[in-house]
Amino acid sequence: MEKYPIYTEVNNCRDCYRCVRHCPVKAIQIKDAHAEIIYDRCTFCGTCVNECPNAVKVIRNDTDKVRMAFLSNRRVIVSLAPSYVSEFIGYEENFVRALYKLGFHAVSETAIGAALVSQALDMYMEDHGEAPFISTACPSVVELIRKYFPQDIKSLAPVPSPLQTHSAYLRKLYGNDIVIVFIGPCVAKKIEADEHPGYPDVALTFREVREWLEEENIDLANIDTGIPVDFVPAKAGKAAIYPIENGQIETSKIWEGRFVEQSALSVSGITRVMSSLKGVHTSDFLEALNCDGGCISGPGTSHSYSAVVQKKAVASYVFERLGEPDVFDGDEEFAREVYEKGYGILGADFPAPTGLTSADYSEEEIRGALARLGKTSASDELNCGGCGYPTCRDMARALLAGLAETEMCVTKMRKDAETKVDILLSTIPHGVVIVNNDLEIAECNKRFIKIFEDYPDEFLDSEGLRSFRGYPVSAFVPFEEKFREQFYMSKPQQYRFRHKGKIYRITFFLVESKALLGAMFEDITTPSVRREAVIEKAEEVIRKSMTSVQQIAALLGDNAAETEIMLNSIIEEFNVNNNETEEGGLMAEESNEG
Repeated sequence: MEKYPIYTEVNNCRDCYRCVRHCPVKAIQIKDAHAEIIYDRCTFCGTCVNECPNAVKVIRNDTDKVRMAFLSNRRVIVSLAPSYVSEFIGYEENFVRALYKLGFHAVSETAIGAALVSQALDMYMEDHGEAPFISTACPSVVELIRKYFPQDIKSLAPVPSPLQTHSAYLRKLYGNDIVIVFIGPCVAKKIEADEHPGYPDVALTFREVREWLEEENIDLANIDTGIPVDFVPAKAGKAAIYPIENGQIETSKIWEGRFVEQSALSVSGITRVMSSLKGVHTSDFLEALNCDGGCISGPGTSHSYSAVVQKKAVASYVFERLGEPDVFDGDEEFAREVYEKGYGILGADFPAPTGLTSADYSEEEIRGALARLGKTSASDELNCGGCGYPTCRDMARALLAGLAETEMCVTKMRKDAETKVDILLSTIPHGVVIVNNDLEIAECNKRFIKIFEDYPDEFLDSEGLRSFRGYPVSAFVPFEEKFREQFYMSKPQQYRFRHKGKIYRITFFLVESKALLGAMFEDITTPSVRREAVIEKAEEVIRKSMTSVQQIAALLGDNAAETEIMLNSIIEEFNVNNNETEEGGLMAEESNEG
């Protein structure tokens, strides 16, 4: 099955939830800790592609389709988005030459379709006196309306997008035995190609073409300038301003030149578009563009230049074109066909709503989901946004819908980790302390405190032990410097320590390199039992203790603890000479490596 225009490389996906956080319509499902796109909900805006820190949200590469078209001996014509001048600044003409070098039969500008769309809408306004429409220039906005604002479907302009119109015009001029390949900044154009084959046949992003040029060793800085820079059927004119906000309105002959236009308004950026659609739609014309500032900021661009530089590049390009002869200024006959037939010129129906609905959960269901997230009171609803959803209640609804997992809740996971750490520390039969690189206590257990201070048991519950967090470890142990040394040891060491008539073996272990260090205090004073029993119990203690230490390390740090330390010596050395160490002094354990 062919991939959708945007997909996830699941094996490399990390549970950062950044795509969930930034997806404007929350069309992301977390499944087995991986983020998957829900295509029935997706508007193909490409936000997740730009935001993914691991580059696992991938734009489908369709260059092989174009290579196959070259082999068919059919004429392959480019529909080139006008934003190419903001993508290849300084190499505009060489980029066109490069397209011919790749093997394209001809290059035409998508802005010709934009001019025809504006001309058709001008005809509508001349007949009706107004144009109470939402522009169809942006396919991502059309998808947004179809899926999330179906009440506004009827407000969409009754004409196809500039690319679809351009494709239909090229077929009128050159026949149906051609292959039309769009090249531009937009991922959603791939949906137009998928759903309306031939209008266009294939859609490539600027990123894909850059990669293709690299594969073919075509350098824009050193290309043969003898290759002519030709456009069919002519160079585009004023409509080449379409890729920046307000461009479509500026192209209209009805609205052009007005100081303040009140009946034609432009808005760009998906958040502002959604906010506008939630309002009451009036008789105004609304130019709605998914990307901030217009198509020049599309997800298929390289994002090499600032918005100011890109806008100036497009404006300068259009200004220069206006002074040239023979630029395309419309086709009245075809524009009227667009006006009268609308989507009929594609052999397609007007866009229809998809029937996407959101479940209406009861308050009881939401509270139940919140409880699964460990939120049983209003004060637990922190609305931190760490899960990717703006509020805890939104997260609860996503959980009910099967779009989210409880592990996405940062506060729940932290509480769970703390609970597990508390349980582990309480079950280890030795004193354990974990310190940060400021030598402050991060975690400790009751047995550690009892070694040094005679606190009452009732005080040393989980809450009481948490009160020691932030205390300097020197408040308990008289060898603070040894803790500091261990942060920089390649292998943490072991020592013996005499305290209150007992001998303790101190085993250091790294929880997180140069960030968290643990120490385990074992009472190895000679017990009054048979040697065989001691050995058997010691082996069991070793297994349980080291498993617990590893679990603590996994819970508290990103790096596994280096816990393969010489605990087996307890089996052979359970008899300790009371004169080995001075009271409060340290003696290094002999290594039994090798």
